[in-house]
Amino acid sequence: MNAFFECRGLGRSFGALVAVADVTLQVAKGEVRAVIGPNGAGKTTFFNLLTGVLKPTTGRVLRDGADLTGRPVEEIVQRGISRTFQLTALFPGLSALENCRLAAQARRPGRWRFLGGGPLFAETRRMATEALERVGLADLADTPAGLLSHGDQRLLEVAMALAQRPDILLLDEPTQGLSIEETERTVQVLRELLADGDLTVLLVEHDMEVVFRLAHRIAVLHRGRLIADGVPEAVRADPAVQDAYLGGLD
Repeated sequence: MNAFFECRGLGRSFGALVAVADVTLQVAKGEVRAVIGPNGAGKTTFFNLLTGVLKPTTGRVLRDGADLTGRPVEEIVQRGISRTFQLTALFPGLSALENCRLAAQARRPGRWRFLGGGPLFAETRRMATEALERVGLADLADTPAGLLSHGDQRLLEVAMALAQRPDILLLDEPTQGLSIEETERTVQVLRELLADGDLTVLLVEHDMEVVFRLAHRIAVLHRGRLIADGVPEAVRADPAVQDAYLGGLD
């Protein structure tokens, strides 16, 4: 595999607690890689290491051969890597469009003015509008984020990440707390986004049906360690995975 995004021996300890231990993972360009595991397996910590929120205790993070280990979050974003969060992280008093505009500003280095006119203002507005259109929220652009349904708020977070125009996207539990109908809608939106292969995606998701519908390959974390990595059928049949997470799923 030609690795477009990878980590080598990645680890993070908090005192005596080892949250992530010696994880090596390679993701090809255009691939959708799910990262699953039971609660406390280290999935969100792993995402935080990949995106600069936390610095690793050991190991390296590379994008297309360039070493990003320990780089600040804003530089990671400017290198084309964006993410969503497990807990909704929006500005509830700002409109959906304004939330996306704030996210879009992070993609360009230098000082930006949130209010006002000019070409920079127009560019971030265009980036935000395009992102809302991609997730089907264009009609709600002027609606305060706090008044959106939970399902629309989760899609708005995806739009905010897309507004940064990434080519690597990390999605942390995008269907968490959604109804069956909202989950189906979100899956359809994600499938459309991923259809052309322009995005390389890492997906943390608790809903196994969603994982098997979206992922090309699945990596399994257990107690901070990578215990399996392969195509969905092989991971589904792995006894170690069944014991750790899937509970003996046939």
